[in-house]
Amino acid sequence: MKKLGILAGVAGVALTAILAASTARSADDSKLEELKAQGFARVAIANEPPYTAVAADGKVSGAAPDVAREIFKRLGVNDIVASISEYGAMIPGLQAGRFDVVTAGLFMKPERCAAVVYSEPVLCDAEAMLVKKGNPKGFKSYEDVAKDATATIGAPGGGTEEKLALTAGVPRDRVIVVPDGQSGLKMLQDGRIDAYSLPVLSINDLVKKANDPNLEVVAPVVGAPVYCDGAAFKKGDEALRDAYDVELAKLKQSGEFAKIIEPYGFSAAAAMSTSRDKLCSAK
Repeated sequence: MKKLGILAGVAGVALTAILAASTARSADDSKLEELKAQGFARVAIANEPPYTAVAADGKVSGAAPDVAREIFKRLGVNDIVASISEYGAMIPGLQAGRFDVVTAGLFMKPERCAAVVYSEPVLCDAEAMLVKKGNPKGFKSYEDVAKDATATIGAPGGGTEEKLALTAGVPRDRVIVVPDGQSGLKMLQDGRIDAYSLPVLSINDLVKKANDPNLEVVAPVVGAPVYCDGAAFKKGDEALRDAYDVELAKLKQSGEFAKIIEPYGFSAAAAMSTSRDKLCSAK
C-alpha cells in the first residue's frame, strides 16, 4: 500500500506538471490566435533605413518589417501596424504590451536576450561613423573619440552605438543622443557633433540620400563587433516566437528570405551563418 501511495503521489506530481505545462502552452498559444482575430500585429520600428522606413503616405517598409509582414501573413495575421520608437524604449514598450513584437534592427546582446525572447537572426551588420570629409579628427574607432577630449559623437538613444561609445571610454556628456538619422546628419553638418554612428548600411543610406560631398564614411569601425538582430517578443510569448521561427526557417530555405532582404543591402548568408544561441551568449 505504501508503495502504491508513493507511486500515486509521483503520478499526481507528474500530472500536475503536465497540466501546468499544458495551461502555460494554451495561454502562450492564445497570443497568435489573438493576433489572427485582431488582423494585425503591432510592431515597433525606429525609422532607420534600410532596417525600417516609413514613407510619406505612412506605409511601413524596410528589411525588418518586410520580413515580419511576410511571416505574419503565413501565420494568418494579415498585416502589421508600426509605431516609431527610440531603441531604449522598445523593450520596455514590448514588456508593457504596447507592441506585439520589435522588428527594428534591435541587435541581440546577452542583456537583451535576458529581457525578451528573440527569433533566429534576421539582419546582420557592422558599425560605421559618419564624419566630415577628410576625417579631420582621424577617427577609426570609438576609442579614438574617447581620446580626443573635445570630440563628441552622436548615436541613437539606447542603441548599440551609444553603449559601444560609452564602453570605449567616451564620457556621457560627449555621447549625444540623436532621435533619428536626419537629425544626426544635420547635427554633423552644422558642427554640433564630430561624428555620427550607426550600422554601416544605415549610414550608407543616409549619405546616399544626403548627396553631400562634404561627408565621409568610416566603416567598419575598428574593434566593433558584427551584430545581428531578430524579431523580439515579450517573455511569455515563446509559442508565438517559435511559430515565427518555423516560418522564418522556411523563408531562408526557399530563398525568399534573400529576395526580401538583399535588395536592401543585407546578406542572407550572414544571417544564416549564425544562430540566436551564439549571439545571445557572445561576450
